[in-house]
Amino acid sequence: MTSDRLYLRQLLSGTDFAANDPIAQQMVNFVYAVGDRETSECVLIDPAYAVNELLDIVEADGMRVTAVLATHFHADHIGGNLMGHQLEGVATLLERCDCPVHVQRDETPWITRTSGLTADQLVQHDGGDTVQVGDITITLVHTPGHTPGSQCFHVDGRLISGDTLFLDGCGRTDFPGSDPAAMYDSLQTLAAMPTGTVVYPGHHYSPPNSATIDEIRASNYVYRPKNKDQWLTMFGS
Repeated sequence: MTSDRLYLRQLLSGTDFAANDPIAQQMVNFVYAVGDRETSECVLIDPAYAVNELLDIVEADGMRVTAVLATHFHADHIGGNLMGHQLEGVATLLERCDCPVHVQRDETPWITRTSGLTADQLVQHDGGDTVQVGDITITLVHTPGHTPGSQCFHVDGRLISGDTLFLDGCGRTDFPGSDPAAMYDSLQTLAAMPTGTVVYPGHHYSPPNSATIDEIRASNYVYRPKNKDQWLTMFGS
């Protein structure tokens, strides 16, 4: 029943929205809309660059945004300062659409420093919590490594993986707040997802838009190390 009701759109920055924004074109972020077709409710995951366009797109589908989910604090995902460029993001979205913003608890101080949001605008979660959108249940998976409070979203056999896991590669671990050892553990958590889970990444860094976790485990070089020591030797510096 869930699959019939599930509304899922994958929107590419610089192409599907913010088409004339050179930073959006360069960064090739994916934004996701996930919702319940019967109740017409949906959430936006990592809205940035041109949030009014994103709202217009889902509203044209007959959906209304009832919440925002953030994978992590970086400006190309939720707005803020990116190397001297001020990117539109969740703060602008809330001016038009008053809704909760769901974040991982460990990410809160980073989000408030970079996004223009205040702590009272955020709903703080732990790993394993769920967010309900109509009859659709989204499970929050805490995946520290790229940032302390990075999180992925598991819904109906699909995993929206943010910058934790790409189809080829993973998020960088040399940024402030990054932790290579934690990234190794998070990648193992995702590798253990059920067979056939379809992974939808945070950036369009590979020709496909998605792939199964089985395909990624077999082909992605981040899964070549056999243990954490090997991983840290390859990716820890």
